[in-house]
Amino acid sequence: MPVLLETEFRGEVVWAGETAANTGITGTEVQTLSLGFDGLTGERHQGENRTSCVRMRNLHPEGTIIRNVRQLSILSAEELALIAADMGLEQVDPAALGANLVLRGIPDFTYVPPSSRLRGPDGVTLTVDMENRPCIFPGREIDKHHAGFGPKFKPAARGRRGITAWVECPGQLKTGDSLRLFVPDQRAWAP
Repeated sequence: MPVLLETEFRGEVVWAGETAANTGITGTEVQTLSLGFDGLTGERHQGENRTSCVRMRNLHPEGTIIRNVRQLSILSAEELALIAADMGLEQVDPAALGANLVLRGIPDFTYVPPSSRLRGPDGVTLTVDMENRPCIFPGREIDKHHAGFGPKFKPAARGRRGITAWVECPGQLKTGDSLRLFVPDQRAWAP
């Protein structure tokens, strides 16, 4: 039976946002996220299932119905600052990246092991899927407000784009909340 170990690390919610379905990638900052088993109601990545995209092409033809493990996009405040610095910007707006949460306090956040858990004060629990690789869409949004900087996003965000996650236990998260990090109790894969 898998065991999850509580770490010393906590991630403080410094930003929360929602991206309405069929409105593109740009989100809106909110103070509270109400998370159900389907993710965020009315949100772009809501749902128990989703259609596979180009990222899954080597497993499933595009459009195949699969389990939705991309309900949420979570970024690190520290990594977001590094992205901005590498792009030559003072800051990058998480709304332009389609983010749902920005956390401060968990080092090397993009590489938190898959199947780790982030647990909030009311028991809300998010399961880490994997690294959210950079794509061109956030760059296009950034270019709308910082002309010419959009193409810099993808290389600057490599290894810093955060993670995708899904809701294991429903609840609420608000700005200022602290999420405890639990990691799988297993050695690293060594084929």
